[in-house]
Amino acid sequence: MNDVITFKAKDYKSGVKPIWCPGCGHFSVFNAVTKAMAGLGMNKDDTVLVSGIGCSSRLPAYVDSYGFHGVHGRGLAIAQGLKVARPELTVIAMGGDGDGFSIGGNHFMHACRRNVDITYVVMDNEVYGMTKGQASPTTPMDWDHSKLTPHGPGVRPFKPAALALAAGAPWIARAYSGNPNQMAHLLAQAIEFPGFSFLHVLSQCITFCPQQTDWKAIVNERQDAALEDEDEAARLFLHEDGFQTGLLYQRQRPTWPPEAAPPNDPDLTGGFRL
Repeated sequence: MNDVITFKAKDYKSGVKPIWCPGCGHFSVFNAVTKAMAGLGMNKDDTVLVSGIGCSSRLPAYVDSYGFHGVHGRGLAIAQGLKVARPELTVIAMGGDGDGFSIGGNHFMHACRRNVDITYVVMDNEVYGMTKGQASPTTPMDWDHSKLTPHGPGVRPFKPAALALAAGAPWIARAYSGNPNQMAHLLAQAIEFPGFSFLHVLSQCITFCPQQTDWKAIVNERQDAALEDEDEAARLFLHEDGFQTGLLYQRQRPTWPPEAAPPNDPDLTGGFRL
């Protein structure tokens, strides 16, 4: 009888200690990542965490697996290229709202529609924390807590879930840093999903956005099953308050690159015969 090896979250933590500010939500994301890896019994040698630039993008250094700390906004490009070249690897991309939705916004949209089998975790604190409180694409338009935007950014914030759906993402979920157990469960599901999985994490930054401590009273866990119909999901994502957590949308579709097919396969030629 073979012994069952049980892993613990600490088995997946490196010797590098996090240097985030006290109270940062990214600590919870880090713990959720290692807990999910332990729960799945993931092989460190077959796992790669890829990131761009920002407070959130430091996370790969704190995990005992392979990692790649790229340049600003390019984490998804690197992660997709790695997965296509080495499909046997488990690839997880990590980033923040500035890294993922601003300079990396174009990569995000095309990663959603391309549907390479990777997981993308965005730690959204609605601010550029590393550069001392700049407004990001998800900052509320009336946010006036920064000297850099004394009257608020004045522009409508992104709706990440709606953007991901419109671009073609087949798996969309949201988590909250104040509920790391739910986050770990969602992350494990995301890793196992065969396609591009997008986990949007509400990760508070109490250094520059102390009002985000109010999120605890606002966040609510969605009890209904994940939506499969795109129209229903669109109505939800366009009209919700952005504080529902859980698996929100899931629909299987072919991943990229496609399997080898005859040259005249209409699915690969837009319906035309060559």
